[in-house]
Amino acid sequence: MAATAAEAAGLETIAVETRDADVPLSPLGRQQAAALSERLSAVVDDSPRIWSSPYRRAIETAQLALGAEVPLIIDERLRDRELGILDALTSRGVDARLPAEAARRRWVGKFYYRPPGGESWTDVALRLRSFLRDALTPTRPDVVDGGPGGPAPTRSGSTLVVFAHDAVVSLVRYILLGYTEQELEEFLLTRVVANASVTTLLLDASAVWRVETFSDDRHLQEAGLPTTEHQGAARVEAN
Repeated sequence: MAATAAEAAGLETIAVETRDADVPLSPLGRQQAAALSERLSAVVDDSPRIWSSPYRRAIETAQLALGAEVPLIIDERLRDRELGILDALTSRGVDARLPAEAARRRWVGKFYYRPPGGESWTDVALRLRSFLRDALTPTRPDVVDGGPGGPAPTRSGSTLVVFAHDAVVSLVRYILLGYTEQELEEFLLTRVVANASVTTLLLDASAVWRVETFSDDRHLQEAGLPTTEHQGAARVEAN
């Protein structure tokens, strides 16, 4: 992956030819997405609502995993975090070319720092709260929303499938599990979202969200494919 390779090589910039929204899956990414097919077949048979980020790589992942004929609900709130002037720069590149921004980020902290022209993690969380409330609020009048603590529909058997990005998966956990800023930062330092992996969140009988699987990519191992991390499409289920 270009970003990972650039960081590992100590480069200041990432070699990209298109804007982030138009980056396609690599040949390996296409194989990884196709490996999701059998894993998701049972879920699709239950006719869930299937949502996707508008970014090309997320849509391609959904189509390869589920088939091009499966209808997708495209929602721009599921897009990856926008980096503004930091786009296409490695961490070394930011330090070298934008030292004032690097210093401001260290002062403000990862959670609240908003690069010029881009988004903070809290900005992404705000749009995801909007998405989750719309997507998870039941339409039946006999089912009540979970209130200010977060979306918590009580209808059983309802599945939401989302094809999105590592930042989205991490922040959905933050919102539904009620993380603090410190807990999210610790999570981001110690856990990563693998490309074409599956993360499943379940709502239990007590209306409490719990993680059933996180970044599960055993389908890649079964297909003899390597695991790659970050900037891939991932999936979140909510029952």
